[in-house]
Amino acid sequence: MSSGVTASCGELWSDRCGLAGLCTQWVGFDRARGSLVLADGWTGRWRAQWRASGAPVLCAVRDLASMPISRCEPVRRFSWRRGQRHRPGLQFMVSTGRHHGFESIAEQRLLLALDFAGGVSDVLGQPFRLRFATGSGWREHIPDFLAVTAEGGLLIDVRPGERIGDDDRVCFAAAREAALAAGWSYLVVTGWRPHVQTGLDTLSAQRRPLRDPLGLQSELFTAVASGPRAFGDLVAATRLPAVARAHALHLIWHRRLGIDLSAPLNDAAKVWASLAGVGR
Repeated sequence: MSSGVTASCGELWSDRCGLAGLCTQWVGFDRARGSLVLADGWTGRWRAQWRASGAPVLCAVRDLASMPISRCEPVRRFSWRRGQRHRPGLQFMVSTGRHHGFESIAEQRLLLALDFAGGVSDVLGQPFRLRFATGSGWREHIPDFLAVTAEGGLLIDVRPGERIGDDDRVCFAAAREAALAAGWSYLVVTGWRPHVQTGLDTLSAQRRPLRDPLGLQSELFTAVASGPRAFGDLVAATRLPAVARAHALHLIWHRRLGIDLSAPLNDAAKVWASLAGVGR
């Protein structure tokens, strides 16, 4: 696409999808990469400033992957003041068992989706200040998040597609080069596929541990054993449909049941037993 933003289409199975499938992404790296100075030895000249125990720590980009992320803290503090145009806050993640700071509603939505995608053991907001070389001189960029996942590091920037300017494109291209040098993945999240945001908001209400003294989860699994069922019919097949709704949402969040997240989550939504195993 000319805007450099791309999105997947078609069905989105909740028990299999990852973060990249949930979001729309900016992918215009190749053109922006031409502004960077990537001559031999650039990974030694580019620098990243971290913050650990309240003190700055400087390292070359080639050494990014060796930093102890669990002991680091955001290099830029989140601020709250009257009249500011963005809305910062704290988002709890079941994956890490902690609250994580965000600077905007867009970043809050990213943390929720990252929590749903699973396989995340740690998240650091504003992880480091990247100093990189361009044809017009040195510049700096602070990525939004660094996540530690089962597949390795994932560096993330969050920016609505219509707000990405020329300066942003160069910064994103530099962040991607730094991530690749560290063996990490990199995403610029510009938005979400249709129905994903509302679907995750609904599911997240039941993402915390949920006791099942009545055995309703077993009834839900029995009801879908022979094939997919409409959500309304599924909960109606249990002894207590009103309570079973909460358990069904809990099982979908934890990928023990599956739905199509590209469609509205309502009583007509098809629900099936997870095709990916026992969930998480």
